[in-house]
Amino acid sequence: MKKLVVQLRPDGSVAAETFGMTGAECLDYIEQLEALLDAETTSSQFTEDYTRVASAASDSLLQEDRDR
Repeated sequence: MKKLVVQLRPDGSVAAETFGMTGAECLDYIEQLEALLDAETTSSQFTEDYTRVASAASDSLLQEDRDR
């Protein structure tokens, strides 16, 4: 299940975290949130899901090269 958890902090800043999304898919959700809030991301960090998918895609490409 895909989720975007948004936290509005007492100082007015917003924190958001995605769950259940793979690769760069999460970036689309953050971009939409920025547009809704008329805001800009000041810091971000990729989750394990992002790097796990990138690694799996890389492994797949390596296997295709070996098969040729």
